[in-house]
Amino acid sequence: MIGKTIAEVAEGDYAEIVRTVRREDIAGFIDAVGDLNPIHSDVAHAATTPFKSPIAPGIFTAGLVSAVIGTRLPGPGAIYLSQSLRFLRPVRVGDTITARVEALEVSREKNRLRLQTTCTNQRGEEVLSGEAWVMPARTHIVYEEERRAAASLARLAFGPWSWAARALDAWAAMVTSVARR
Repeated sequence: MIGKTIAEVAEGDYAEIVRTVRREDIAGFIDAVGDLNPIHSDVAHAATTPFKSPIAPGIFTAGLVSAVIGTRLPGPGAIYLSQSLRFLRPVRVGDTITARVEALEVSREKNRLRLQTTCTNQRGEEVLSGEAWVMPARTHIVYEEERRAAASLARLAFGPWSWAARALDAWAAMVTSVARR
């Protein structure tokens, strides 16, 4: 991947990614950010809501827009400045989401892009819409997929140590709270 500079972007340029939402994607996101709202993971609770089944956190879907900005338009090195969002429809496990950004305004003197951001599901229904302001990198940033693969391997290698550290933290918190009583 090579990030685009402001000189390489024109109004109307766009980029997309397509991703099918998996249960483990939602679970990983929930775990990473701590969003324990049962609407996202508890089938029994979700059945009592207007959605009738668990839904992905809206910010999970917005993260797909961030992925387009960070990898495609303008790409590596881009800095998010702001994002407005409207969540229009729920996203569920098994939905295939197309996240798209389109350049609406190019401000070369300020090195800023205004982007239309949308996500649609496999039925072509818009599930998210908004606008973002981003600052492209001033020079080309080359990000090689091999680096990404190496980082993933490192996470696999060190993952068990991370889990062990979390378990020790939880145990220490429990012992400390018992000792205070």
